[in-house]
Formats: sequence, C-alpha cells, structure tokens
Amino acid sequence: MKTTKVIKCLVLVGGYIFISGMPLSIKAQETLDEPPLVAEQQLEDITAANEDVETEDDSYLQQLHHFLKEPINLNNADAGLLEQLNILTPLQISNLLSYRKLLGSFLNIYELQAIPAWDLNLIRRIRPFITIVQKTDVFRSLNDRIKKGDQTFLWRTTQVLEKSKGYLLDSSEAKNYYPGSPQKILIRYKYRFKNLLQYGFTAEKDAGEQFFRGAQKQGFDFYSAHFFVRNSGVIKSLAIGDFSVNMGQGLTQWQSLAFNKGAEIMNVKRQSDVLRPYNSAGEIAFNRGIGITLQKRQWETTVFASYRKLDAGFEVDTLNYIDHVSSLQTSGYHRTSSEIAGRGAQGQFTVGGNLSYSNEKLHIGANAVHYNFEHSISKADYLYNRYALSGKRAGNYSIDYGYTYNNMHFFGEAAIDEDLDKALISGLLINTASNVAISFLYRNISKGYQSLYSNAFTENTHPTNESGFYSGITVTPSKFIRIDAYADFYHFPWLKYRTDAPTSGNDYMIQFFYQPKKQVELSCRYRYENKPINYNPFGLTLNPVPGRPKKALRTQLNYKLNAVFTFRSRIELAWFDEKGAQSQKGILTFIEVLFKPPLKKVSGNVRLSYFNTEGYDSRIYAFENDVLYSYSIPVFFDKGYRYYLNLHYKINRKLNLWGRFAQTIYEGKSEIGSGLDVIKGNKKSELKLQIIYEF
Repeated sequence: MKTTKVIKCLVLVGGYIFISGMPLSIKAQETLDEPPLVAEQQLEDITAANEDVETEDDSYLQQLHHFLKEPINLNNADAGLLEQLNILTPLQISNLLSYRKLLGSFLNIYELQAIPAWDLNLIRRIRPFITIVQKTDVFRSLNDRIKKGDQTFLWRTTQVLEKSKGYLLDSSEAKNYYPGSPQKILIRYKYRFKNLLQYGFTAEKDAGEQFFRGAQKQGFDFYSAHFFVRNSGVIKSLAIGDFSVNMGQGLTQWQSLAFNKGAEIMNVKRQSDVLRPYNSAGEIAFNRGIGITLQKRQWETTVFASYRKLDAGFEVDTLNYIDHVSSLQTSGYHRTSSEIAGRGAQGQFTVGGNLSYSNEKLHIGANAVHYNFEHSISKADYLYNRYALSGKRAGNYSIDYGYTYNNMHFFGEAAIDEDLDKALISGLLINTASNVAISFLYRNISKGYQSLYSNAFTENTHPTNESGFYSGITVTPSKFIRIDAYADFYHFPWLKYRTDAPTSGNDYMIQFFYQPKKQVELSCRYRYENKPINYNPFGLTLNPVPGRPKKALRTQLNYKLNAVFTFRSRIELAWFDEKGAQSQKGILTFIEVLFKPPLKKVSGNVRLSYFNTEGYDSRIYAFENDVLYSYSIPVFFDKGYRYYLNLHYKINRKLNLWGRFAQTIYEGKSEIGSGLDVIKGNKKSELKLQIIYEF
C-alpha cells in the first residue's frame, strides 16, 4: 500500500511538471454548440462515402452532450461506458483499466499521462467528457432513478423558403405532387437519469408530408418511443419499444452510427454495447420490440425480438398470382402517392441474440439474427442483383473476438448468412512506441453474403462483394505535431450498380496536424481515391469500367482569438480524372467566426463559403455547425456562394432557443434541383428554429 501511494505521488508530481509547459484545459463547455473537430471530420467522411445520404441518427451528438453534463467518472467507468465516447481505442481503454486495477483510483486528471498509449492530445480531447471523483455506488436506488433525472423537451422546425415544383403543381391534374406543408417538424421528449434510466418519445414530419389530414390523419408521419434501463442487478440492459442492436464488427447487425476511413486511424474497430436506446428521427435502422442483456461476472447474454412494418416497393404479378417486394425503401418520405403506396408494405419479424465472455484481456462472442418477412423479396433481374437478398427468410450468424497482448490488440468477426455465404473481418492495433500507433484490417466478404442493418468497416456501404486490406499509422514526433496516414486496397469480385465488371480500387490519405499552442490548430490533408465505375462517353455496346481517380487537398486553420471569438478557415481543391477526356476540378473555401461570450446569454457563428467546380464528379463536402443535436453537410458543386448564421439564446436555466438561416446563391443558374424538388431561380434558403426546455 505504501509503495502504491509513493508511485501515485511520483506520477502526479511528474504530471504537474510536464503539464506546466503546456496548460491543459479543465473547463468543459456548458453545451455542445459545436461538435469536436474529430467528430466533424468523421461525419463528413460518412456522408461522402454514402453518396450524399446524410444520416438522421443524432444519437452520437446526444451522447456527447450528455457526457458534457454528466462526465464519466474514470474511477468506476467500465469498458462499455468508455466505448460510448467513440474517442478511445481498445488499447487505451484496456491500459486505463489495467492501470486503475494496479494502482487504485485516480487522484487527479494529470495522472492520465502515465497510462501507456495516452498522450496530451488525447487527454485534451477527452477532458470535457470525463471527471475524477471518489468511487461511488453505480446502482443508485430505484427512487433516485425515477425522480432525480433530467427531463428534456425539444421542438424543431425547418423550412426551405422557396417553393419547389412539388408544391406548385395542380393537385387536380398531377399524379405526383407534395400535398403537405413545406415545414419539417421534430418533437422529442426524453427523461434520463445518468446512464442508468432513459425513456421518451419522438415524433417527426418531413417536408411535403401531410399533417392531421389526408394520408396522415394520425398527425406526425413517424412516431417512436423507448424505455431503457441499465445496471439493475444481473440486468445489464433492458430495452422496451425502439432500440438499436450492435453486434461483433458489423457483419451481422450494427444499427448505431459507425465511422470508417478518416483521420482517426486507430478507430477501425467497432465498439458498443449490444443494446442501445433509440430516439433519433431516422425511420430505418432500429428494432421495435423488447431486448434484454444479462450479465454475471464475465459472462453476458442478450436476446431480443422485434416486429416492424417497412416501406417497400410492392409488385403484384397478375399472371402468376404472386405478390412480392421488389425493394426495401430507406428514404422515410411519405409525400407523393407512390411513396405513400409503399408505406408499411412489408412486415418484418426479427429475433436474435448474443452470448459472450469477457475479461480484461479477452473477449469472445457468438451472435445471431434471423428475419421473417411477410412478403417474399425478389429484386429486378439485373446481373448486379444476382446475389441480392431474396425470399421470405434471412439470417446472419457469427463469432467475434478481441484479445489484448502487451501493446497489441487483435479483433475480428467471422460470419455466415442463411445460404452459408461467408464474411470475415480481422484487425490488429499496435502501439509500437509511445508516439507511434499502427492499425491493420483485412476483410473478405463473398459476393453472395447478404445482411440487413449492418455496418462494417468496408468500402461498400453494406458488407458484401468485397475483399480488401487497410493499414494506417499515427505518428506524434512532438507534442505539437501529429501525422496520420492510411492506405486501403480493395477488390469487388462481382458486378455492382453502375459497375458492369469485377473491379479493384485503392484509397490513400495523409494528414498533418500542427498545434503550436492551445489557441491554434492547423491541419493539411491530401486524399487520393481510384474507384472504377462505368464510363461510356462514346456509346459502346459494352460499358468500359476504367478507374477515374479523384484527388483532394484540404488546409484548415482554427484560431481562438480570445475568450469570445474563434476564427476558422478552410480551402479545399479537388481534381477528378485529370488525364481523362472529361476531367474536372473544383475549389471550396470558407471563412467562419464563432462567438461565445463567457457568462452571456447569446452565442453563435457565421460562415461565408465560395465554391466553383466543373461538375458533380468534382463535388466537395463541408461540415456546417447547426442547432444543438443537428448538423448539415451540404455537397458543393457548380459555382456560387453560401452563407449561414446560427444563434443560440439562453433565455434562462431551463429554456434555450436556437435559430439558423442558410442560403446558397448559384451563379448563372435559372433553376436548382431536379424532379419535384426543382426551384425556379438561383437561390435556395433554409430557416430552422429550435426550442429546448429542460426541467
């Protein structure tokens, strides 16, 4: 005991000496008005990889905001709770738990520097979300859970001010038009006591959907409710209503937000509790039913059951008297007659579970999920659909593992589907030195492997028809500099949509991050991607599938001018297929000022962007700050300007108001958009208002 105290004192004193040359911020934000820069990059990369589809899953931002208000106590946090930050790697979590077991509870935040694989940059990033206090009983009484939690009511409305074609068509003549109002409305109520009890409901109406009339006589288009309990005796988690399921490395089922390739080189492993509460506005990736996780010492088992009505393209074969579903719809829109016709056309019953054993070094688990559909699925007869999901049944079954040995962490998942098609993901994380970390990941997923609601570390949006090898490295040559780089090589053994042949591609990135002092951050990123796609400008009988490389160079500066103002600027250049017959190039630049006066009621930010690209293939993405729990990642192409203003007004301790106005102005255009979303003119304006009442 005496030895332990001496060691702890030496660590603490050493920490103070080291920190003295570079102060560590210990004050957390009161609200998450702007997400951490790493989160911005990750969300940008997700949108770019998924072909402009922005997720409505805001659970990640909700979780970060919760940890700002209720920081994680490092003296009693387990691995599952630390994983929810999506910041720490498995090695960093394992080293923290081992350090705490060996030397006892932490005495001070500066002690974290003594943990292997923890450095000053990591501590700065994680500091707002953690605390160190005396170890407390995490059970808390039932009365505390029910009566002492925080209640939040959120109301948000969004509207594009210019009316598009869908609202202007004559309803007596047009077959498809938007019969509803142009406002998008979201309301959400949530009760939460720490990380132990949560329940609430969500209701949403998209722009163009009717409200308490027509096809939406029940009011909102989408309703969701959840009840979730953690750490009650042997019950680790109990979910009733809507919940998400995350198993293994995303080959069987992964319904929460997950990050792929980006600047966080070491975050290639999927980490999450199996069951998580669901209260986002997305209408696709969740279960509706009941689930429970039981834990006894190192053993954990989960079972769940769900029944949902899914949107689908439904076809009736009058010749053979066979009805079937041709596609599962994922937009969540129910505006036009065709969209309304597909609402709830497919019934889906899901059962599944997990059995796992875990200790400080080893994790091994078995996972299963099985689906029964009300109507048989039969997709259109295209070659790229030959191995697509079909029939009235589907299932995925896997074994996943994780093992930490010294400074190495091995992990992976091996899976099969209902037809015994195979999929494998296997990875390795290594801290070769205190300032060098390396990651490797291999995947081999057969062309016939099919899964629903899965999200693995793959180039494809869904894990199928792919093999590949990824390697990344992070080097911190000094406390001011970090260099991140990765290379990814992949092969698609079968045809894909818009890819009429087996193909191979590659992807490289290197990023330089420089922070000479706490107020200044400079980053420079270069990325190269060569992914083959159909390209037939000369009208040949067979589509050639050449590689069409895209390069991008980005430089960004963040400078905290003083306690009130922060300046941010970015310039990004893009080159698409430089040596091809239809090459394109583009540029995006913006300047932004964020202001947050201490102890004042008003804060916000304003940004002005200029973009000029020669086409859609040279498009560029940029994360935009938004109202709390929301974000925007518009795609920039053609030529024009965009500006926005966000304001946050804290009326009192309980009531907060947000407002946002954004407008894009295109040069030389007489209309914007396509289909029913066409807007006459060259301007598109969006207004957003949000109120949050906490009690």
